[in-house]
Amino acid sequence: MQNHTYRVTGMTCGHCAGHVTGELKAVDGVSDVVVDLVPGGTSTVTVEADRELTDAEITAALEEAGSYTLAGR
Repeated sequence: MQNHTYRVTGMTCGHCAGHVTGELKAVDGVSDVVVDLVPGGTSTVTVEADRELTDAEITAALEEAGSYTLAGR
């Protein structure tokens, strides 16, 4: 398993974190997602997966979850 850490903007509450977690867990190979929520700021999202994930996959999951943006690693 590999851990990947991403910085994500746009999350303001636990509900947002739940949407992001759900969409990221739906990505092939992802087994766990942990969100360190910073309401209205840049949150840290750690994704455990059995393969390397692309930024495009993460961006697509964030867009599916709502108005959340990948800020970088």
